[in-house]
Order: sequence, then C-alpha cells, then structure tokens
Amino acid sequence: MTSEKTNRTLSGRVTSDKANKTVTVLVERRIKHHLYGKFVTRSKKYHAHDDNNQFSIGDIVLIEECRPISKTKSWKVIKLLKDEV
Repeated sequence: MTSEKTNRTLSGRVTSDKANKTVTVLVERRIKHHLYGKFVTRSKKYHAHDDNNQFSIGDIVLIEECRPISKTKSWKVIKLLKDEV
C-alpha cells in the first residue's frame, strides 16, 4: 500500500523579498464571526523558501508546507499564480 502524504498549500501575496532565498507571504482568510455572523478578515505572515530569488513584492504565489529549513521557515514557494502588475 503506497500512500503519499499531501502537504498543506496556501496562497498569498509576497510582502518582502529582502532576505536571501526567503520571501514573506501574507495569507488572508475570511471567517464568519461565531456570534455576530459578520465576515472578518484574518491574516498571517509566513516565511517561505525561494531558492532562486525569483519572486518579488506584489506577486501572488502558492506555498507548500515542508520540513523546517530554518528557525522561522517551514514553507517553500511552489509556483507563481499571478505576476505583479
């Protein structure tokens, strides 16, 4: 029986590319408030591994969870979804 582990993927906007081989990705999600029923935007920033330094600020990218690369990096950039305008 061969079962492959599926890693979590998220999409978000690159907010910083200053570090070498690292981009900061802002992931926003909309949740419904449990009491008031209003939709609220929650956001979180992830450090993702960018091996070739090819992504820049404003790009929409797909990131995938991976083994820890450093203290703060446990994600890697898979592909570019939308280029900066």
